[in-house]
Amino acid sequence: MQRRQFVQTLGAGSVLAGIGGLAGCASGGGYGPKVVVVGGGYGGATAAKYVRMFSDYGIQVTLVEPNAAFVSCPISNLVIQGSKTIADVTTPYDNLEKRHGVKIVRDMVNSIDTEKRVVKLAAGGELPYDRLILSPGIDFMWDTVAGMTKPGAQDKVLHAWKAGPQTVALRKQLEAMPDGGVYALSIPLAPYRCPPGPYERACMVANYFKKAKPKSKVVIFDANDDIQSKKGLFMKAWDEHYKGIIEYRPKHKVVEVDASTNTLKFEFNDDFKAAVANVVPNMRAGDIAVRTGLATANNRWCEVDFLTFESKAKKNIHVLGDAIQIAPGMPKSGHMANQHGKTCAAAVVSLLQGKEPPQLPIYANTCYSFVTDEDVVHVASVHRYDAEKKTMLTVPGSGGVSTAASELEGRYAHAWARNIWADTLA
Repeated sequence: MQRRQFVQTLGAGSVLAGIGGLAGCASGGGYGPKVVVVGGGYGGATAAKYVRMFSDYGIQVTLVEPNAAFVSCPISNLVIQGSKTIADVTTPYDNLEKRHGVKIVRDMVNSIDTEKRVVKLAAGGELPYDRLILSPGIDFMWDTVAGMTKPGAQDKVLHAWKAGPQTVALRKQLEAMPDGGVYALSIPLAPYRCPPGPYERACMVANYFKKAKPKSKVVIFDANDDIQSKKGLFMKAWDEHYKGIIEYRPKHKVVEVDASTNTLKFEFNDDFKAAVANVVPNMRAGDIAVRTGLATANNRWCEVDFLTFESKAKKNIHVLGDAIQIAPGMPKSGHMANQHGKTCAAAVVSLLQGKEPPQLPIYANTCYSFVTDEDVVHVASVHRYDAEKKTMLTVPGSGGVSTAASELEGRYAHAWARNIWADTLA
């Protein structure tokens, strides 16, 4: 959603009015209220940028992020396929600081004092805040997969579900695999980050095998009863492009992994030994959210007020992105996290002014999936806030799904990626 739309929703000038003289601001040097953002992914980086913009640069914003650059999960399966490098999906945080005045702190958060409103850093420093925006992403529930907490297991059997070093490492494993070997991909029970992502990955690995290792195969072990997104489109692609290469097995829940032999063990099915095993485990909100008591939905996901993204468990803390308990029809996706960031930024600026936040947030989501290195499919949706139900609902008749994969959609997908990276970080 564009800045103009937020201003129209709020009423002209209500967000962008001066913010000096606000009472109750956190102590510390500098002028204006203090917002601390934890996590520089699609949600956090967007929120940091737009709090500055929506306040006419009157609110101090500090972004706590351990990495020097943002690495995009969308498009990263092309790194595994071989047509992109990790540099192609990496963007530094420099512009947030240089263009927008966001202070970047390269650190991890050790704890949050919600009463004093202080973020305590792993390196020993402290950051006071008036409002805290937490975008911690996801962490993995390795304790649900026996064998994966053993020393070295996670270095051998990769998840590659956080774009970065493991993305590159998985590509290297596939390159080293002999022709005729089997790549096994294990998908956890929903919800998980990026519903169509595993099926896209299977296509990208199969595309690489078709060109470089024609005797090799991809076996998908899905803990779910069926394909979770774009079913017809993926099945059509598998039939047209990867017949005899991709095998799909639903209702295969991995409960144990022997990393020394790449053997997957299932709840009800026979063991399977692979040349390369790629296990994507169950997920939950990032560790700092769980430790702070924000993950109130089954101790996994953070419940929020969808009007402001303020936590239902702790005041003055807003939670974004994949870490939240999603609304009906709302995927855990990068585009959605970007939309969360803007909605939350507008709400935080209003709240710090003592005004009501926008009452009708509306945002869209588009998710592109590559089925070959050029052909792409998409799914899209539009969501609006329902004041009576206090949740986000999918707008009837909005969005849609591709009728077929095409190279044209591939060009759209690359353009979408460039645009959202710029919107988040430029």
